[in-house]
Parts: sequence; structure tokens; C-alpha cells
Amino acid sequence: MNKPLKIAFMGTPEFAVQALDAIVRSGHEVVCVYCQPPRPAGRGHKMQSSKVQLRAEELHILVRAPLSLKKDAEARKAFAELDLDVAVVAAYGLILPQEVLDAPKHGCINIHASLLPRWRGAAPIQRAILAGDKETGVCIMQMEAGLDTGPVLMRGAVPIADTTTTSQLHDALAAQGAELIVKTLNLIAAGKAPPAQKQPEAGATYAAMLTREDGRIDWTKPAVDIERQFRALHPWPGVWCLHNDQRLKVMEVSVEKGQGQPGQILDWNLQVACGSGSLLLKKVQPQDRKPMDGASFMNGAHVQVGDRLA
Repeated sequence: MNKPLKIAFMGTPEFAVQALDAIVRSGHEVVCVYCQPPRPAGRGHKMQSSKVQLRAEELHILVRAPLSLKKDAEARKAFAELDLDVAVVAAYGLILPQEVLDAPKHGCINIHASLLPRWRGAAPIQRAILAGDKETGVCIMQMEAGLDTGPVLMRGAVPIADTTTTSQLHDALAAQGAELIVKTLNLIAAGKAPPAQKQPEAGATYAAMLTREDGRIDWTKPAVDIERQFRALHPWPGVWCLHNDQRLKVMEVSVEKGQGQPGQILDWNLQVACGSGSLLLKKVQPQDRKPMDGASFMNGAHVQVGDRLA
């Protein structure tokens, strides 16, 4: 191999871990890992390090977790002093100011989980499934000041089937991102960097950050659309509806043929009518209770066939 590149890896969640591992295995020198600081999590609100930080510590790589690079001049100075060939960014979660983007010899390159310019932004995997896209993919992008607007160095597509879940697509894209970033880095090291292809503005879409409200079921929609919403948003933020003004989380569904008024319960197994077709709610979790099958919910909540979910 050519002379190894001196790299900073910048990522936070599980999606980025495979790329970090692949770069380390490839023989390039990861001198520092940047990730978001530990956050309180779980019922006890204990401070919890990110998946990338935990993996970097296992690999004995220096970890830095500044609250901000945009507002912290000392953090920017420390980054510049690394004297990097390139920085690799994968779902880092912090804005990189121009001073940081310009510091490495070959700039900062991003592993983005969509076929840019489609689904720029924070939640490209979920938004692709929600929209009913038939394929998505990974782009290796040269970063610039705009949100995911930089030129693309390498890309690869992944199909989205009618049964694909966010979890499945996440894993496929993480693996593809790891493969493509190593190919890109090897070409840069060999002095043969892939040609940068400017993104067209036509077809650009924005993958807005998800909120709990994105999971609210609209029973007037077709059953196939709601089932797709479930595949996109499970396990977080999850899909839900209301029963007697209490939130009912839906944890397993299947599309059925029954018809009725949207939201109407059609049978004792908790089959619910949609705008067209119906959904069988195989597993649900009432507010402040444990998960249960649909029939148990019908019995325990004193729900009747013909009642409506909102």
C-alpha cells in the first residue's frame, strides 16, 4: 500500500462504527477520534458514552469530545495541530466550521447515507423508507459549508424492498459506507483521488430530523402507507395512536384486507380499519404498561369491536 494517510475520524452513533473499524483495518493511521460528549440515558439518566467513543477506547485511539467546534477556538486549534491528511466524518452531529473543513490537506470527507442530492440532512435512512423510495445508498462527499451539498467522490446504491426496515437498511448502508470510504482513502493515498462530481440541485430533498409526532398514525391513510411508516420509525420514535386519550404504542403489525371506518376496530384480535385495507396490531404497548398482544389489549382495556382509535 502507499504511505498511510493520517486521519481524524469524526462520528458518534452505531452507524459510524463499521467505518472506523474498516479504516483501522486498512492500515491508515487514525490519530484521533472525535465524537459527541457522553449524554444521560436510560431510566437512571446515567452518563453514557457514544458507540464510537466506546469502540475508539477499545482500539486505544485518542478520543476528543468537544461540545462545539464552531464556538471553541481551542478545540479548533487542537484539531489543526493534528496536521491531518484527511478527516472522515460519519454522523458526527456537530457543525464543522470552515476553519476545520480547511485544516486537513485533503479536507473533510463525509459518509452520507443517501444518494445525494436526495435526502440531505439528519434522517436520510428513515425518510427514504417513509417516502416509498425503491433504492437509496451511500455517497462519499467532499464537505463544504452547505448542508450535504458538497461534490460526491464515490457512491453506491442499495435497494429498498417492500419489507425493508430502518434497522436492516441502517446495517446495509453502514457496511457499504465502510467499504466505500476505504476505497476512497486508498485512492487518495495513491494520488488518484476520485473526481469530484458536483451535485445537481434538481431532485434535492431534505431529510428533516425525526420527532415523536412523526410516529402519530393517521388512520385515513392506506394500510400499506401506515405499515411503511412502522418499518421506517420502529424502534424510534415508534408509531402510536390514541385510545381514550392515552398513547398506544404499536410494536408489530401486518396488512390485512378488512374494511371499515378509519380507526375502527374490526375484530377481537385488534384489526383496525384504515383509509384502504386494514392493519392487524399484533403487539402493542399501552401507556405506562408492558407490551402485549392485540387480543390481550382488547380484553384488559375493555375495548369493544366497533370502537375507534384516534
